[in-house]
Amino acid sequence: MDKMEGWLYLIRSNRFGLQYSRRRYFILKENSLKSFKNLPTADEEEPIRSAAIDSCIRVIDNGRESIHRKVVFIFTLYNTANHNDQLKLGADSSEDAARWIRSLQDAAAKENPNPATNFVSCSKRKWLTFRICTPSKRTSSKHSVDWTVFSSMHTEAMTSDVIAPSPWKIFGCQNGLRLFKEAKDWDSRGGHWDDHPAIMAVGVVDGTSEAIFRCLMSLGSSRSEWDFCFYRGSVVEHLDGHTDIIHKQLYSDWLPWGMRRRDLLLRRYWRREDDGTYVILYHSVFHKKCQPQRGYVRACLKSGGYVVTPINQGKQSLVKHMLSIDWKFWKTYLRPSSARSTTIRMLERVAALREMFKSKAGNFSSDYSRGDLMRDIGLPQIVKEDVKTEVEDHEKIVKIQEVKFTEDQSERPPSQSSSLMGLNDADDEFFDVPEPTDYDQLENWSSELIPELHAANMYQPKLSSAAIFVKKLHDLAVQKKGYMDLQELAREDSIACSYGSTLQSDPSCNLLCSWTTTDPSTFLIRGENYLKDHQKIKANGTLMQMVGADWLRSDKREDDLAGRPGGVVQEYAALGGPEFFFIVNIQVPGSTTHNLALYYMMKTPLEENPLLHRFVNGDDTFRNSRFKLIPYISKGSWIVKQSVGKKACLVGQALAINYFRGKNYLELGVDVGSSTVARGVVSLVLGYLNNLVIEMAFLIQGNTPDELPEVLLGTCRLNHLDASKSVLVQP
Repeated sequence: MDKMEGWLYLIRSNRFGLQYSRRRYFILKENSLKSFKNLPTADEEEPIRSAAIDSCIRVIDNGRESIHRKVVFIFTLYNTANHNDQLKLGADSSEDAARWIRSLQDAAAKENPNPATNFVSCSKRKWLTFRICTPSKRTSSKHSVDWTVFSSMHTEAMTSDVIAPSPWKIFGCQNGLRLFKEAKDWDSRGGHWDDHPAIMAVGVVDGTSEAIFRCLMSLGSSRSEWDFCFYRGSVVEHLDGHTDIIHKQLYSDWLPWGMRRRDLLLRRYWRREDDGTYVILYHSVFHKKCQPQRGYVRACLKSGGYVVTPINQGKQSLVKHMLSIDWKFWKTYLRPSSARSTTIRMLERVAALREMFKSKAGNFSSDYSRGDLMRDIGLPQIVKEDVKTEVEDHEKIVKIQEVKFTEDQSERPPSQSSSLMGLNDADDEFFDVPEPTDYDQLENWSSELIPELHAANMYQPKLSSAAIFVKKLHDLAVQKKGYMDLQELAREDSIACSYGSTLQSDPSCNLLCSWTTTDPSTFLIRGENYLKDHQKIKANGTLMQMVGADWLRSDKREDDLAGRPGGVVQEYAALGGPEFFFIVNIQVPGSTTHNLALYYMMKTPLEENPLLHRFVNGDDTFRNSRFKLIPYISKGSWIVKQSVGKKACLVGQALAINYFRGKNYLELGVDVGSSTVARGVVSLVLGYLNNLVIEMAFLIQGNTPDELPEVLLGTCRLNHLDASKSVLVQP
């Protein structure tokens, strides 16, 4: 897209840490981002601010938040050379936010049309990124861009890149919904029923995926139009833009006779895929602020959720609704039949949803107020007694930085460039009320929600100066809510660490907490004619051999494992052989940081594979645009499989990667904590870790004819990892 424009909210935090927003009209053309207070009436109208978007810019999806009683879908632009240089923006809808994120990513990629020839890392460049120009000094940049290269990031459909049999077996059709049950490995025909079976209903709804997503996320009165199970609900705690804890109370009139009312306390996670698919996942949790209530029996949702996929050019959506739930029947002989029929009855909500959208005839969105959506976004519990000191210290930092920023702005001549922080309206930092245009959007809000919305005034620290602080608060919140987390599990004493061999190998896949390789033909990669036919083919081998793995824990992030003495990489380096190592170091944050490092080795010279040679010796921008991971949960619950998916992803476009180049190796430190979406997925996976078999493949994406067909760098299979068996890294 050559040009992207529209109204966005400029999100800032004042010196007291309170967020506020300003509505601005933004225009993104080529690699120039311009901001206007009003809708520009002519092309030559001067912007109040402008910035150049270059290849060092990254965009993070922060999910949805409430700011001054508005539901805003937030995304952040930041500079990889200086993480303090950030711009936080918000959109009215998830679709608008997704379009802006995609356009900004494309603009950043197109700024450097041939990144493979630029071997200067962003972190080592002279300050170039997020340059702000006053109207008298415009920035223009024109490049001849190979659209085949840059459009490939977003055009692939969200189909599977893994060849695997479907675990779902159809067993019936009811109310126009196809009903499936999850068959176990030993029950390939799906003839056996568990006590708490996983059942899925599939139907087509005449509505956009975004409208259905808004409907499913709502806990307000509008839900009563389709959800016959739902009595009332509330948000117990808002964790981040993609994750919260919700409480649902259910009616009893749809339950079997004599069955008492049920309620559910759930951890809810959502995300949007590039093709417009929305994934909403639930599982039961314990929370000290929401104990079981009198008159209700708390059911246990083992896994469940929705997958809403747009079809028919987005006019309709395929809705999949899955549940695996323990209804807590007190009579054991009632469990098999009653539990199954009750679950199926609850799944029939998809039919009610379908009929509601059919009756609305496409006018669904106009009937739902923003206030109805606001009910879902609770107050992040950041101000707590045990972190009061940290909050006070943080406020001091915020004040110092804001004073320094104001002084710098006053000393800078008008014609001098500054960082993108200049796009923030410094004059507004003392005000914490919406502009008049903001109040115009409150007219249709439900009056019954206003007191609740006032109570949801959010206190948040300034993201640009407190990334570590926020992560600590998140960890504290997780510990106090009783979730399964790595630091809560039993641990063994530390043992001597020989890097590259702390996780045992088991080709037979019989040992727990072990690794082996996966059959490459399980994964699909781009074929030789992919740029013409967009067809993927089975991989028939790997470029490297997996030679080791580490499963480590520490009180800090562990980087550059390959460069440490005593490890397999340094042993080969001492011998002076031709071996070259490629290490993927996946870093899982928390009060205890866990590292999963996978070691791959090749004996042939790098020059024999030009694409790999350019990747190893290229700059971080090129690496981030090419390093690709294909994940696959071959054994595990539906909720984990759905959260991880089976689609290849460009890791560097979603997560921060730190690269370490040594004499005979390149190590990639993948920081999972750098994305709220990834944190949500990993937090979910950790709760089921002992029961999972995780398979992965790594490759460098081919974008030009001479880089195709693609070749896998390596594969791995991780068998039932156990956090308690991770090796403690000695300080």
